[in-house]
Amino acid sequence: MNKMMPGTPMPMIEVDTLSGGKMQLGGKGWKFIVVYRGAHCPKCKDYLAKLEVLRAAYAADGIEILVLSADSADRARPFIEDSEWTAEVGVDLSIPQMVELGLYISQPRDEQEAPRPFAEPAHYVVNDDGLVHMLDMSNVPFMRPDPEALLAGIRFHREKGFPIRGRLEA
Repeated sequence: MNKMMPGTPMPMIEVDTLSGGKMQLGGKGWKFIVVYRGAHCPKCKDYLAKLEVLRAAYAADGIEILVLSADSADRARPFIEDSEWTAEVGVDLSIPQMVELGLYISQPRDEQEAPRPFAEPAHYVVNDDGLVHMLDMSNVPFMRPDPEALLAGIRFHREKGFPIRGRLEA
């Protein structure tokens, strides 16, 4: 398994969006990148609702929220339309891209759950230099950082000038 390390550049991964454009994960500028499991996940819909409530607060702090999954556009569209998320959504995250991001990848239990392997939840905070400043990955849908607490943590790190943590390789 590829393990993404804090302090490394966010990979220059590009995915399609529901609106027909492109979403670039790498590059400079503060970003909160959220990989969600897919349309089969009710916890993902709940998390997107929490993010939507805080989207303006993140934007006021100069942080863009990017949301994406391995779902196809056809599968993601009704899920997103039924959710409270109103911003752009990245789709068709490929298995090689999931591996590059160091994601946990699950095989669906059956075709009804998902038509293909999907990424488990992951969260990356990318700083102004395009480096992964904070990251959180899970192998289950119910272990995710609280987005309000995370925003407070980002603010704290920025105000205090904290270095990127977790870089020591023992």
